[in-house]
Amino acid sequence: MKNEWPIINKIVLNILKSNILKFIFRCYRQRILILHSSLFILHSSLFALQAQVGGTSTYSFLDLTPSPQVAALGGKVNAVPDSDPSLAFYNPGLLDSTANHCLSLNYVNYFAGINFGYAAYSQSYSGIGNFAAGIHYINYGKFTEADVSGLITGNFTAAEYAFNLTCSRFLPWLDSTLLVGINVKPLLSVFERYTSYGLLADIGVTYRHPGQLFTAALVLRNMGGQLTPYADGGREPAPFEIQLGLSQRLQHAPFRFSLLVQHLERPRLGYNEVNTDPAPGQTTVKEEDLKKGFDLVLDETMRHLLVGVECFPFQGLTLRASYNYNRRQDMKVDSRTGMTGFSWGLGIHISRFHIDYARSSWHLAGASNHFAISVNFKK
Repeated sequence: MKNEWPIINKIVLNILKSNILKFIFRCYRQRILILHSSLFILHSSLFALQAQVGGTSTYSFLDLTPSPQVAALGGKVNAVPDSDPSLAFYNPGLLDSTANHCLSLNYVNYFAGINFGYAAYSQSYSGIGNFAAGIHYINYGKFTEADVSGLITGNFTAAEYAFNLTCSRFLPWLDSTLLVGINVKPLLSVFERYTSYGLLADIGVTYRHPGQLFTAALVLRNMGGQLTPYADGGREPAPFEIQLGLSQRLQHAPFRFSLLVQHLERPRLGYNEVNTDPAPGQTTVKEEDLKKGFDLVLDETMRHLLVGVECFPFQGLTLRASYNYNRRQDMKVDSRTGMTGFSWGLGIHISRFHIDYARSSWHLAGASNHFAISVNFKK
């Protein structure tokens, strides 16, 4: 460990010399009011929602990723600007006039016959703002219905829907560098005879520096809850999440790098517990095997980070790839890890059409395929 410190110090010095961090420090001095406002929102949300814990929320389909562009970049992106109105699903502060008169259709071939998707249309009005309407759905398929004795009595279906109403606009007193958006989401969830209605909202604040090709975003997702529960016994919380995202496009090279910090409201995302009865393919975890100290801090830090890269080899083509450490640690089989946690995709731009595809590796058993096409009707 002693011989590693010179290497670590060198890495830290190189990071401190990077243009990205220098720019962030300049932004801090110039936009101190913005930072204080964001911290106030963050603190208020944490105080109001500190009782929520993982694994207890409903409407979990909202965490699924219909967009191929986002899927290829790790499953969550909120600071990558584009003319696709479906990006407002992840951050309403990304919706701007470049998506004016755009229609986006997204479809995902998921596991076990499940499919889901998202459709959105956006329009901008000069001096007023940008608006979009969309629907996010998931179809769980058809199930066999039976009584307590096992006698088949018929079939039933299960599906969930979220209607998205988005508006955004630049704040004029900040030289059009800060875009603020809100997304209101009425929800309908139906499982056989059990039905639930909900009302959620997202708030996104996006900062763009025009000369540095740099974007930063703070997003509060899924604020709100159930209006009516599935059954008597109390309402379940929504999958609330706070995200911080950064993206930097290089000025003299065809690359854009993105970083997202997920679940800022939850310091612990991993399972660091004893497991004396592991599942097939997993290893036994004893008390002495638990992560402690620096190893635990490093593991939890990496679980919060999603790293992606885009390459633009020539006009009209985009190549994407990412690594999701948290997904890999949760879903891998120790005896054969494979490509779990890695995602890739590509986008093709032809005239007024955008065609995107992505493949995300969730587990050794399979991966999800994401398809999308968007059309700009004004070009």
